[in-house]
Amino acid sequence: MKRAHRVSTFSWAIMCLFLFKPVHAQQLADGFQPESTSQVTPKQARHAKEFMVVSAHPLATEAGYKILAQGGHAADAMVVIQTVLGLVEPQSSGLGGGAFALYYHAKNKTLTSFDARETAPMQANPALFLNENGEPMGFFEAVVGGRSVGTPGTVKLLWDMHQQYGNITWPDLLAPATQLASEGFNVSPRMADSIQKDMSRLQGDAETYAYFAPEGQPLQAGQRLRNPAYAQTLATLAKHGETGFYHGELAERIVRKVRQSDNPGTLTVEDFEAYRVIERAPVCAPYRTYSVCGMGPPSSGAHTVGQILGILNEFDLTRYAPDSPEAWHLIAEASRLAFADRGRYLADPDFISIPNGLLAPAYLKHRATMIDRAQAMPTVTAGHPPGSDTALITGRTLEQNSTTHFVIVDKAGNILSVTSTIENAFGSRLMVGGFLLNNELTDFSFRPSDAQGDIANRVAAGKRPRSSMAPTIVFKHDQPFLALGSPGGSRIINYVANTLVRVLDWQMSLQSSINAPHLTSRFGVLDLEANTPFSALEKDLAKMGHKVSIRDLNSGLHGVHFTPKGMIGAADPRREGMARGH
Repeated sequence: MKRAHRVSTFSWAIMCLFLFKPVHAQQLADGFQPESTSQVTPKQARHAKEFMVVSAHPLATEAGYKILAQGGHAADAMVVIQTVLGLVEPQSSGLGGGAFALYYHAKNKTLTSFDARETAPMQANPALFLNENGEPMGFFEAVVGGRSVGTPGTVKLLWDMHQQYGNITWPDLLAPATQLASEGFNVSPRMADSIQKDMSRLQGDAETYAYFAPEGQPLQAGQRLRNPAYAQTLATLAKHGETGFYHGELAERIVRKVRQSDNPGTLTVEDFEAYRVIERAPVCAPYRTYSVCGMGPPSSGAHTVGQILGILNEFDLTRYAPDSPEAWHLIAEASRLAFADRGRYLADPDFISIPNGLLAPAYLKHRATMIDRAQAMPTVTAGHPPGSDTALITGRTLEQNSTTHFVIVDKAGNILSVTSTIENAFGSRLMVGGFLLNNELTDFSFRPSDAQGDIANRVAAGKRPRSSMAPTIVFKHDQPFLALGSPGGSRIINYVANTLVRVLDWQMSLQSSINAPHLTSRFGVLDLEANTPFSALEKDLAKMGHKVSIRDLNSGLHGVHFTPKGMIGAADPRREGMARGH
């Protein structure tokens, strides 16, 4: 295991040298329905002095709160929160998926990260998502069924971190979710809405359909739901630990389901037995007087957020109002430049060499000179950072928004910022043991190469697909200042960067920054959040040369702000999350 990195003004400079790779994301597939949306109504921030938890569902937040109140470590609360979320928000994350965890050890003042990203089966090859004509498959043609399923990493992450840091017994941590699964919980409006929108695809697996649409009718909000199969899975894990998932009957059942589905995959029990969580050095970048740290490759989150902020370092955003078209023009252009580099250079660092200069201040200063304050760039291409491999070509990959983020701060001041996912809403739509299996392999580029060269994020046996998940911890004077993250596919990067700009530049509160409207700009189209005051920016931004679209932008930002008077927890009003602390 790599040693954790001490957080200091020197450490972020060193961490900036870590590599990572990109891949362009395509527009959402025709006919895609987002997981669900909710009306944005302001939420109240929560204040605390001892400990805090913010997650995507009140039941998960309450379960984590109780563990922290008992003196549990942040890693203990993570086990409880994730197993409850996998039950009450199954369309977003769970035991059949993967996660990234950013961990700050308060006593040692060190920061490290844990990569529990799913892996491609050892029998996978670069043509996995090409049809008989050698062309990329349609998105849902690839997603539904076993073809898209990678080896899950979430259970291994929970187990490894508990073994290393936890102080409450493993079976006790699985008890809250086991009890909820046995006794039942009320289906939330978000879950019910997601089921209604995906009914046709849920029918692809009999076990999945029977659970989410008993007697052929989709579950309704408020309906009492029990999941005895999930309770049994947790009982197995309580007795056998991670061995109960990665070795033996449960792994065999998952493999059978994947290989015998209508769109079969190549997962084997050997893939489960070989799976490992990787502790990696975090990636940090300077912004104003802060150090912004996050998850490095195979996530593109920290590098791309870091590039956006590094480019914006060359502009004084305080000259502009937080709702001005001039400010958001600059933010949009910085994002386009960062996403261009992401599309070419970022992927699993164990498979490609990532440029060591992606976050170099001189490189980002040069990229910033390409921005015209009054006019959008006609086209944007990847740059040539120090250490770049000019043989790589820009690729495209689809990333969906069925993900979750939670933040935990325990009594000792340890912090976990965790983003967890099964990728698309309901993942592969395959269910085993009361939980859904991921479709994470569709985060690879469907097209592996062309006549000009290979794509960094191409499929390969044992490789981890590139992600945009961006669990983040910000430091000021070597002390934690913010911890946050979001779901949202590749827009996660924009959601996190937007929030950081609002808090760090415009001195907005964390809750106000999360509540505020979104603007995202990645691959040429600038999206403004519908039914918000930002719609009024459309005309001015279009005059600047932007291609503008107004649409739902369904973030799920959750975070904690550390102040001299204590902690402030904030949850996104667009979803069902809640903060609670003491």
